[in-house]
This record gives sequence, structure tokens and C-alpha cells, in this order.
Amino acid sequence: MNPILIMALAFTPLALLAWLRNAYPHRPLVYLALVPALMSLAMIFTAGVKVPLLIVDAVVVVMALADLISLPGRLSFSVERQTGRIGSLGKAHPVTLLVINQSRRWQMVWIRDGVPPELNPSPEEFAVRLAARSRSTFKYELRPSRRGAFQLEAVHLRVRSRLGFWQLFISLPLENEVNVYPDMKQLSEYAILARTNRLSLLGVRRTRKIGQDNEFERLRDFTVDDNHKHIDWRSTARRHKLTVKDFQANQSQRLIFLLDCGRMMTSEAGGMSLLDHALNAMLMLSFVALRQGDSVGLIAFSDEIHGFVPPRSGMAQMNRLLHASYDRFPKLVESRYDEAFLYLASHCRKRSLVVLLTNLIDEVNASQVERYLASLVGRHLPLGVLLRDHQLFDVADVDQPSESQLYAAAAAAEILTWRKQVLTDLQGRGVLALDVFPEGLTAPLVNSYLDIKARHLL
Repeated sequence: MNPILIMALAFTPLALLAWLRNAYPHRPLVYLALVPALMSLAMIFTAGVKVPLLIVDAVVVVMALADLISLPGRLSFSVERQTGRIGSLGKAHPVTLLVINQSRRWQMVWIRDGVPPELNPSPEEFAVRLAARSRSTFKYELRPSRRGAFQLEAVHLRVRSRLGFWQLFISLPLENEVNVYPDMKQLSEYAILARTNRLSLLGVRRTRKIGQDNEFERLRDFTVDDNHKHIDWRSTARRHKLTVKDFQANQSQRLIFLLDCGRMMTSEAGGMSLLDHALNAMLMLSFVALRQGDSVGLIAFSDEIHGFVPPRSGMAQMNRLLHASYDRFPKLVESRYDEAFLYLASHCRKRSLVVLLTNLIDEVNASQVERYLASLVGRHLPLGVLLRDHQLFDVADVDQPSESQLYAAAAAAEILTWRKQVLTDLQGRGVLALDVFPEGLTAPLVNSYLDIKARHLL
């Protein structure tokens, strides 16, 4: 009889049973199967190997079959996952897995959670021997590298048979959602430094107010640093104690962000897109403005309006801004500034500080930005925030360039000259402008807002 036919007849039932159990051969079984395979080749030269070959085939099939039966069923395991729903970009997010072995035997198991690669789990896999009828807890961390909503749909187990000839892959459905928001650590740092009067550590300048707010807030006892003009003599006579009036800054001013999510914001700086840098700065300024008692709103747009958060005051507005922006990503489309400013005109009629966060690349979008921002002068106070491109500035700032670098530096210098002229034109038409590198945006943007408040421009 043909030796290949002998092996086929011996292993076909075994392969069929393994397919029914959804089991896969492991390396030890392959090594074991090499023994009858080599003996079959020996039959070409020696005729007396037939009987030993049949015995070896039978032994291999019996061992593989017995080991296949030792594999546990899919119902032998269950799993639970504990994790918070909200995570922060680039920050550790703890996850706990509870794996239950309901079988009567110990099992060698490899455990891997079904996590999207953007969440960067550490460690990615656990190899553990689970005791019979036991519960085991495994802890790992996610460190998200991208904002957005992520679905954790299943936990995957790889179980090895007793002798290691077979392995079984089990996927246990288990759904959780993790929403990754921009890093909010900067907000808590601002609050702490504001209470301790150390905002200069974040680059925020102390701004001297011009003029005097005349909105009365309260009466209090006189201190040596108070202006004598603020003494309330009637209250002083009634209380027999020097009493002064406290004035508060004008409240309920409005701040509206126009956030460009188009192709202008797809470039990267420091491993983050320009949109990520703009979002971090926007959320910081929103936090500062809400603490000042102002109302903050948001319009996110590209080739269409993606989201609108009406201007409101109160710290609860931070949650609305976060929820509206955490899953926004730059798209390779041309931004429709006309639709964004038309939407602004129809939904925000009261005078506001309008902050446009975008980038300038060519004359087409630059002319649109200039035209639409200038159209707001008088009704609103427009502020154009233009993000710089490191590659462009680095090319133009090369010391002693070579001949090949010289042409690139000249082209970059010409673009930068054009960019500076656009900024000059904006300012000449009454538009406030801010031209900064993306990673250094937050402090200048907050300083500009505080300067506007101090000068009563709004």
C-alpha cells in the first residue's frame, strides 16, 4: 500500500475531529508527525518498515486524539472587564480583567484583550496557568495615542492542550466603550497655579487692567492697599469702621471658537496634528474664560458644519465642549469658510470675541480668511490664530546653506514674506492676529484673551 495513502487514512479522521472542535495543531504535533513521515520515506529503500510504520501511525493518532480530547470547551471560560469610560490622550488608563476557569482541570492560557492598536495596551498579553475552578485577575494599562471613541468588543484566549499538541482560540464577546479626550491635566495645573498666584510658570502674563470696571459686587473692610476713592462713607459711618466697595469685571461676555477641521490642520508638530494642538489651547482658554464668568461656544467645520455648542457660562459648559470636540479629526477636504461664517451670523448675533483657529498655506484660503474675518469687524471682535509650519520655518532658517539648500531657503523665505503680509493686511483691517508655533499656542492665546479683557475691547 502507498505510504502516503496510509498516513492520509490515519490522520483524516483526526483532522476532521479537530476541525469540528475548531482546534489547530501546535508545533509539538508537527514534530511528532515527522517521525512516521521519515519512516514513510525509508520504505522507498527498505521493504520491512511497513509494519513498524503502521504501529507508529497508530501511536501518533492515539496520542493526538487523546490530547485533542483534553482541550476544554468554549463554555469552560468566562471573563469580566472593569475600566473607566473616559480616558485622557497620552495618559495611563487602567483596565482589569477577571478570567474564570470553570473546568475541572488546570489550563494553560494566553490572554489578550481585544483593544484597538491606538490605545497601546501594556502588557499586550498574559501567559498564565489557571487552576481548576478558579478566578484570576489581570491588570494592564492603556496609553491612548489618539482621541476618539473606541470599542472594546471581546477578550481573546488561546488555550493549549495537556501535551501541547493542540491549541484552541476562544473569543469571548465583552463590550466596553472608552472615550479618549484631550489631556485635561493642564486645566488642573492652571487652577492650582491660579490659586497660588504662579501663572507665570505656564507663560501667562500678569495683565494690568486699563480703566476701572464699575459693576458693584460687595462691601468689605478697608485694607491698607485699597484706593481711598472706593471708601463708602455712609457704610463707614453706620458701621463705625472704614468700608470700601468691591467692583467686579464685566460678566457675560461671549467667546466663540471657529475650529477649522479641514486639510489645513492635517500637518503634524511634535507628534500631534495641528488640530490636536488647537484643541488643547481652545480647551485651556475655555476653562480660563468660564472661570472669568464669560460664555463660551464652539463651531467645528471643514467642508460642512460638524458641530455647534451654543455659548453658555458655567463650568458645566466644559463637558459640552469636550464632548463636542474629542472625536473631531482633520479631514483632507477644502474648508468652507463661507458656510462657517454664515452659520456664525445666523446663530450668534450678540457681540462676541470670535477666535478662528486655522492655518494658511496658499493665497486661496488666505484671501477667504482675510475677507470673512474683516467682515466681522464692528459687529464682533475677530481674532485670527494662524499656526506656523515648522518645516517651512526650519528651511528658511538654515545657517550657511549649501547650493541645493539655498533654493529651498529662498522659496521658503518668499512664502514667509507673503505670510507676514497677510498678517499685516489682517491687522490693517481691524482684525486681531496671532501667529505662533502649534506647541506654543496655549500661553499666547490665553494672554491675548486676558489683554482683550483688560483693555475692554469686547
